Amino acid sequence: MWYRVAKASEYLVITGAGIDDIKLAKKAWILPGQSYTVFDLSPVNYTFEVQAMSTEKLPFVLPAVFTIGPREDDMPSLHKYAKLLCSHDMASNHVQELVQGIIEGETRVLAASMTMEDVFKGTKEFKQEVFDKVQLELNQFGLLIYNANVKQLVDVPGHEYFSYLGQKIQMEAANKARVDVAEAKKKGEIGSKEREGMTLQNAAKINAETKIYATKREGEGKKEEIKVKSEVKVYENMREAEVAEANAELAKKKAVWTKEAQVAEVEAAKAVALRDAELQQEVEKMHALSKTEKLKADLLSEATVEYETKKLEADGALFQKQKAAEAELFTKKLEAEARLYAKKLEAEAQKAIAETQLYAKKQEAEAQKAIAEAQLYAKKLEAEGLMALGQAEGAYLRSLLEAVGGNYNATRDFMMLKNGTFQEIAKINAEAVRGLKPNISVWNNGSGDSGANGAFKEVAGVYKMLPPLLKTVHEQTGMLPPSWMGTLSNSPSTNSTLDST
Repeated sequence: MWYRVAKASEYLVITGAGIDDIKLAKKAWILPGQSYTVFDLSPVNYTFEVQAMSTEKLPFVLPAVFTIGPREDDMPSLHKYAKLLCSHDMASNHVQELVQGIIEGETRVLAASMTMEDVFKGTKEFKQEVFDKVQLELNQFGLLIYNANVKQLVDVPGHEYFSYLGQKIQMEAANKARVDVAEAKKKGEIGSKEREGMTLQNAAKINAETKIYATKREGEGKKEEIKVKSEVKVYENMREAEVAEANAELAKKKAVWTKEAQVAEVEAAKAVALRDAELQQEVEKMHALSKTEKLKADLLSEATVEYETKKLEADGALFQKQKAAEAELFTKKLEAEARLYAKKLEAEAQKAIAETQLYAKKQEAEAQKAIAEAQLYAKKLEAEGLMALGQAEGAYLRSLLEAVGGNYNATRDFMMLKNGTFQEIAKINAEAVRGLKPNISVWNNGSGDSGANGAFKEVAGVYKMLPPLLKTVHEQTGMLPPSWMGTLSNSPSTNSTLDST
């Protein structure tokens, strides 16, 4: 007796005494009359390059890596594996050939039902379909696919489908990228120039508005200053007038107080009156001068402001016209460059179209050549068929002549009867006289027999004309009259006779 313990990734398969079929265990006593085998559950990687063919009969190579091992979580599957494959190592050629045969068979069957475009675009679905079908076949051996990795499809030497398809997609992407870059560059340059022009225009506008506002503020300041000075001057004059008035009042009081000195008072009064008139004259002059200065200041300030404003407006208009002219010139330049670039692209497109048309014409010429060859082959087969038919009909006629002993007339009559020639002749003659009601009139000169005998003599004369006619037909065509009409016989005389049968 032995006590055996399997490793973590192994199982014991025990057969022998006391066991009906097999027994699987991780550890067990091995009794006398029993034997055991240890098999490993570790999955193994299998790398294949499956050669398959699509529904269009385009071959390709499908590199794939499958990780396959016993299904350790299912005891019936372990029993299947233990019975069928445990005597072979998973890495042995036997197991590898078994797995490879299943994978290649299922992959080829699946690829044959799909187009190359379906295989290329639906790689994920194709992988899952192969996975499911292969797993279904491996279940009968107790094996499980732990992982399946389908690599990039590869062309078979001499059939560069994927290479040409990749080059086509790459060229289309590159051409589209070049067009997009040129378009973005064009839009960027135009937008940049437009921004620069708008910035310069807005700056000129703001500068002009600022100068106008500054000039207006300066004029208003000057106006306020002149106004203040005028008011001060008026106030000073008013103060002086008040002082003069106070002095006059004082003089009047003195005159009242000094009534005794009348002369002095008269002189004082006169002097006061004179002084008052002078002061009044001065006040009026100052008042007129103040108004004149104020009016000059107002007119001068308005004229200055209007001049500066018009000058700034003229400068701004001139600057705007210059910038507009520069923007228009730059826009025309960009449009000319865009038209040149568009013509260049159009020329390239026309060149590509011409190449495509040339290729299409070549393909059409090849197709027409193939059609002509096919038609020639069909005509050749038709001619061969006609020759074979003619040979068969010739053999049939030879056998028919041999059967009637070489009698041409009998053979001809038989063929005419077989083909319904007599029926056709009768039908045509019947159609020709259908609906007719002929009247036969026989005329004679009254001599000889009269009555019916005379009429039949005329008909007999017509009948006598048949032998020479049939003789001539026989000499020229070799045809003899039908047997029911009679046979031609040659007599020593010059006239032929028709023997009635």
